[in-house]
Amino acid sequence: MTNFTVSVVIPAFNCEKTIGQAIAAVLAQSYPVTAIVVVDDGSTDQTAKIVQTFPQVKYVYQKNAGPAAARNHGAGEVKSHLVFFTDSDCIPQRNWIEKSVSHFQDEKVGAVAGSYGIANPQNLLARCIHKEIIYRHQHLMPVYPKAFGSYNVGIQKIIFDKVGGFDAGYQSASGEDNDLSYKILKVGYKIYFEKDSLVDHFHTTRLKKYLWEQYRHGFWRVKMYQDHPQMMTGDNYTFWKDMIEVPLATLIAMNLMLALISFNLFLSTAVVLALFLFGLELFFSFFMTNKISEIIFLSFTMFLRSFFRTFGFSSGILRFLSKKKQKEFK
Repeated sequence: MTNFTVSVVIPAFNCEKTIGQAIAAVLAQSYPVTAIVVVDDGSTDQTAKIVQTFPQVKYVYQKNAGPAAARNHGAGEVKSHLVFFTDSDCIPQRNWIEKSVSHFQDEKVGAVAGSYGIANPQNLLARCIHKEIIYRHQHLMPVYPKAFGSYNVGIQKIIFDKVGGFDAGYQSASGEDNDLSYKILKVGYKIYFEKDSLVDHFHTTRLKKYLWEQYRHGFWRVKMYQDHPQMMTGDNYTFWKDMIEVPLATLIAMNLMLALISFNLFLSTAVVLALFLFGLELFFSFFMTNKISEIIFLSFTMFLRSFFRTFGFSSGILRFLSKKKQKEFK
């Protein structure tokens, strides 16, 4: 089959600043789109009014349940061969869908994932986030990866329905795309990575917000590993540096607490481990950007991120493993 019908689903929550640009970009696609569905996940700003100014777009409202549930809701509204997902803070480039569609001629390709452009390069944090992502996409992602990001992916609708779509148990934007990726692989289909299929993303511009997002990622990763333990070895986007950051940050935090008992010994150990971790982040920053200001800022950001991911992961262990034990007890 070459003439695939395509629908686009966009989950939306309090996104009045960007949703109009996202919709306009989908409407301008070089490949014909048969339906565009925006699912308003309980927004309290002007999101609904902005979406409803586009008569070509189907607006659907739901009480706040998270982006996974919103995407499932939107996918239930379409009947196309393929359903593409992007986010309300992304501006798809004109050939976004066109770059991906041809790969579905291989019937074993269940999903085609794409990459990022950047919509706000004037911000230092946004630039650094983007450069790290691009480094990972260019140097780590194979042609057939284990996982995709829901900000830029097209999926065969029949397969999406077969595996049950996104797990709505992920109530925040973290882990639900990996979960769906693994379910698609389990039923025998492949994921294709088309690096030239791009959506320009408004990356986070405030460090505090970014770090709390990383806390959330660490928290929900526990559920993901609990549901798919075989994926604890990595997903092609992460690599060994990511794997050792959490234990290193844990050891640093533990030694800082133990320094209350034996100040010199444990504080010295914490300092040595912290210097090693920061040196690791600094080393890889040189591969991600060639600007000194960005290298220093990115190293510092990744160093702090390690601790927030660790705290989130620890909280996730307490939450999800305790819930599992309660179920087993019953």
